[in-house]
Amino acid sequence: MNQLFWYHIVFLGIYYTYTIFNRSDSKMYFTRPQREGFNWFDFFGTSTTFIDFLGWPFINVLGFSYEMMMVLFAWFGYIGFVYAYLFFRENIPIKIKVFNIDFLTLILFLPNMHFWTASLGKGAPIFMGLMMFAYAVKDPKSRWGTLLIGSLITYYIRPHVFLFVAAGTVLGFMTGKEKIAFWKKLLVYIGMIGSLLMVQDTILGMAGLNESEDMVEGFTEFSEERGGELAKSGSGVEMANYPLPVKLFTFWFRPLFFDAPGVLGLIVSVENLIYLLLFFKIIKGDFIKFLKKSPISVKMSLTTFFLASLAMAFVMSNLGIIMRQKSMVMYFLFFVIYYYLAQKKYDRIMFARKKKRLKEMAMRKKEELAFVE
Repeated sequence: MNQLFWYHIVFLGIYYTYTIFNRSDSKMYFTRPQREGFNWFDFFGTSTTFIDFLGWPFINVLGFSYEMMMVLFAWFGYIGFVYAYLFFRENIPIKIKVFNIDFLTLILFLPNMHFWTASLGKGAPIFMGLMMFAYAVKDPKSRWGTLLIGSLITYYIRPHVFLFVAAGTVLGFMTGKEKIAFWKKLLVYIGMIGSLLMVQDTILGMAGLNESEDMVEGFTEFSEERGGELAKSGSGVEMANYPLPVKLFTFWFRPLFFDAPGVLGLIVSVENLIYLLLFFKIIKGDFIKFLKKSPISVKMSLTTFFLASLAMAFVMSNLGIIMRQKSMVMYFLFFVIYYYLAQKKYDRIMFARKKKRLKEMAMRKKEELAFVE
């Protein structure tokens, strides 16, 4: 984790250099809170304005410069990686190697994940909030503070992502293999469903559906309009007419080398190829059987990943934005893949031990019979 810290700092330097020569939302997040006539709570709200709210006291009270704000938010991003490490290691104690590299080391050092979480903006705090939530949900009673902070950060930055996480958590507790007391399950259901009911207007309002009479039609219109806007840029892709599997493939694994937008796109293409090769590892006949017996953490992660991917695949039509947005949820897929591979390794170890014990018992029995004779 010490090495990961310095690695993350390197990407802070890379992103800062990038902002010198390119447009960056980080500059707006620094200048907006300094507008005259606005106090701190004028910026309190969801989505973009919440980042202004987070930055306001540091900029206007503590006098942070643009560079200091970049460092602060890069620190938020690193905290996200710390909680990601805890989430993976606590739930999966078995070490796995892929491509002759330790699995956890590989996914923690993926460059695209660090590039978008090392700057002033939504990427760092939303990643931190999601990983805090994922870590804390394993033991909500003793980690309620972490769970609450993670939930609030996730909700106020991206309300729809909080919806997916809440849905994944409820499904995980409903179907996980762990034996959990009914009152604990009931507490989780009431907490998550109650939270969603309280914030439903905000979540629907993000897609302009709070006054829609037909949710499906309203979302279709919103996704087409939003997708059309995003497709106008240089790295836009015409996803509106893609079938659903191709939309999901585009969101998860593009850009690849043939459609990479610039040097950054080529670097991300290498990373996307790794995603694709990792994904192939769960395209096995026994994966569904594994899912049926999997614990809460696996089902929560897979549900969150799939619901978020499904929603964003309909809206995203810009490869540049896709590269940034999917960094929020890819760790949930990695967790599922890691757990699946670790479970297979554990089953092989237990089978080998059982086979060894049976062989030893047979040998002892044979020796006993020989002694009697």
